[in-house]
Amino acid sequence: MSYNKLIQIDGKLVDPIRRNVITEVDKKSPADRAGITVGDRLVKINEVPVKDILDYRFLTAAERFTLTIQRSQGEETREYTVSIEKEMYEELGLNFASGIMDKASSCSNNCIFCFIDQLPPGMRETLYFKDDDSRLSFLQGNFVTLTNMTESDIRRIINYRISPINISVHTTNPELRVTMLNNRVAGNLYPRMQQLAAARIQMGAQIVLVPGYNDGAELERTLRDLAALHPYVTGVAIVPLGMTKYRQGLPNLIPFTAESSREVIHQLDELQQEFRLTTGSEFARCADEFYCMAGIDVPDEDFYDGYSQLEDGIGMIRLFRESIAATLEDLAPGSGSFSFVTGTSAHEEIRQAADQISQRNPRLAINTHRVLNDFFGHSITVAGLLTGRDVLNTLKQGTVHDHLIMPRNMFRSGEELMLDGVTIQDLERELDTKVLIVDYTGENLIEQMNQAMAP
Repeated sequence: MSYNKLIQIDGKLVDPIRRNVITEVDKKSPADRAGITVGDRLVKINEVPVKDILDYRFLTAAERFTLTIQRSQGEETREYTVSIEKEMYEELGLNFASGIMDKASSCSNNCIFCFIDQLPPGMRETLYFKDDDSRLSFLQGNFVTLTNMTESDIRRIINYRISPINISVHTTNPELRVTMLNNRVAGNLYPRMQQLAAARIQMGAQIVLVPGYNDGAELERTLRDLAALHPYVTGVAIVPLGMTKYRQGLPNLIPFTAESSREVIHQLDELQQEFRLTTGSEFARCADEFYCMAGIDVPDEDFYDGYSQLEDGIGMIRLFRESIAATLEDLAPGSGSFSFVTGTSAHEEIRQAADQISQRNPRLAINTHRVLNDFFGHSITVAGLLTGRDVLNTLKQGTVHDHLIMPRNMFRSGEELMLDGVTIQDLERELDTKVLIVDYTGENLIEQMNQAMAP
């Protein structure tokens, strides 16, 4: 399934991905100086056909190379060669409609825990697309399973030094991985990771933990296998199975409870003592959600090794807490009113931060709103999966102050749009408030509040 849109160039509709059509040329860049223009098509670099972003990035890193450009003039199309001279690793300056210059590879698995399979009908079409593309892993940090990659694809990663890549491991037990991913070729993961490690390609690993499948002894086996590939496997993120209320026709899985969450944390505590000796760090860490469900406080700051796994929900609470403590003295002495909104799992943490801020500046009116996830089901407790409609329904039942503070992960990356299409403008209009989007750092929160209080 493709979500690529045709674009109009010189009065013609063209597929910008299939044709490598250039949609923008950075001003004063080497490409701009060479006379390349929007609408040109990049065909080859040093006589090598350009398949995708990997070819482009690798072949344009040099100081000197030639481009084969195709240009349409009326009904005629001609090719010409351009010689480029630039600084090593200087950006060439070409931009394309797709970040990978190709259609993203879709997932060939049917994982028993897949969150996309648990989406209700009627949402935006792009939400149902499952990507499994190593190029997106390199560019955006997406996780890939490696199941749809050929040996040629692996060799390209090695030859082009595409590193790091993030891998959805789940288990290194071949038979169990075939079962969990419902893919007969899923069991070849570990040999491929060994091949990448031998080539010194760095890998981040993620495990979606499913009770009764890859937990307990299977989790220990997987973590020991991955630790054996350190330092090329840089770390492991362990996240809990997410279950929405839309699981009709899907496998009957068991959600995590407070007790089973505590068991996972205690199991990791023992293994981490070993990993500190063999890898120099904890190596494998649980997402904050495990600690919230277990009722156990998150570890100290040193545990998170510079917060390198924040995108997996690991260390967000500790970072927020430490940032609040470090920047609270920067809070302005002005007045204002603020409402904080979050999901169930982080609500107590946000409430405590609001209390600290109020104590520092009593002239501020602050309240917090805990939003239950009616859309996906109450078992989904993280803020990043809340919908705009649930936020609106909850806040309309209480007092919303002049400024509504919302975490950035409630919105699509780079956009002002929530999962169900509700926009910031919708929220401001229906709640009669000003929305402030903040990072998960206390520093950004204090900064945004100060700006809102400024005369």
